[in-house]
Amino acid sequence: MTLFARLAHPESRNVVILALAQALFMSVQGMGIAATPLAAYMLLEPSDKWLATMPVVLVHLGIMGMTVPASLLMGVIGRRAGFSLGSMFGVLFGAIGCAAMFLQSFPLLCLASLFQGMQAAFFWYFRLAAADATEPAFRAKAISLVMAGGVLAGLFGPQVAKWSVDLFAPVTFAGVYVATACFSIAVLLLVQLVRIPRLSAEDRAARGRPMREITRQPSYRVALASSVFGYSVMTLTMTSTPLAMLACGFGFADSATVIQAHIVGMFLPSFFTGHLINRFGVLKVIAAGGLIELGCALVNLTGVTFAHFLIANLLVGIGWNFAYVGGSTLLTTTYAPSERAKVQASHDFTVYTATAIAAAVSGVLAATAGWFVINLAALPLMAIVTGSAIWLMLRQRRAAATAPAE
Repeated sequence: MTLFARLAHPESRNVVILALAQALFMSVQGMGIAATPLAAYMLLEPSDKWLATMPVVLVHLGIMGMTVPASLLMGVIGRRAGFSLGSMFGVLFGAIGCAAMFLQSFPLLCLASLFQGMQAAFFWYFRLAAADATEPAFRAKAISLVMAGGVLAGLFGPQVAKWSVDLFAPVTFAGVYVATACFSIAVLLLVQLVRIPRLSAEDRAARGRPMREITRQPSYRVALASSVFGYSVMTLTMTSTPLAMLACGFGFADSATVIQAHIVGMFLPSFFTGHLINRFGVLKVIAAGGLIELGCALVNLTGVTFAHFLIANLLVGIGWNFAYVGGSTLLTTTYAPSERAKVQASHDFTVYTATAIAAAVSGVLAATAGWFVINLAALPLMAIVTGSAIWLMLRQRRAAATAPAE
């Protein structure tokens, strides 16, 4: 099949469009990650510097608070309308963030960050929207390819942040927020091309199983553990990295470069994660993700040179990809079409509740306990991810061995 024939197929076209939208969305996230903690630090009084990660916490609270409404709303109005609404939240993030820098207002920066999180609550469903519109055999690759769009974000997001940081000098960082608004407008235009079939009237009317029954499935629990702890460790590390680098004497360009490498590490593996899942199984990929993120913590514990920050952030990005793509793929095996809105909402709400806590804890630990303790805290969490995947693999093997032959 030629490239043009593939793009003419609705399933393939949706994946390409959502991958490009993911690239623009993650560029917004990358610019925010690189700029917001340092912008907050600049706006705060010396006695309040410990609040520098508060805007990042509010990003995750925005995601947490909007995740369930976003999923249920899109179950009613459709994916395209929901993604369009998410784009408008992104425009508000950029506009209010720019105003915060001109007015030198920390509360306004916090409000902007809340809208950034509300945008992300809608846009993190790009991966599941692609999976829901494809055949089961292609779901792992669909999720993986959409996530691969973030590679472009790794190349352009922090780079645009470096270019735009002094665009409105002497008002530092205002240009970064203008850039995020422009990227969000681009997403708004792009998602108008998405064509994902709505649920049938029969599926919309069906209630499916109660959530307590769905959550008792071992596969659901391992999918949730992989996503929650894999994402939490990544957030714990990434949120405090710019501040740790600042404390070690590195400038904004250095931390933006590290974040750039981190985002590439998060999404470059997506070009082959889906293939690895189909080849070796989703549980082995999840277990590998846990071990790789554990490696990030070990690298950070051995030193604070630029190379340590760079390699560790690259590793935590790769490990997150395996854990999160693996967890999302495993999740799609746990629900029927009529159950997907509530199951996806339950999963993502739990994930982003955990990441909001991780972002808050990161700021407190950075101000009180230090970089060493932050990385030490990651070790037991990643042991849970790897251990739960191995536990389910052994459980499935025992079940297969004791199943009666046909």
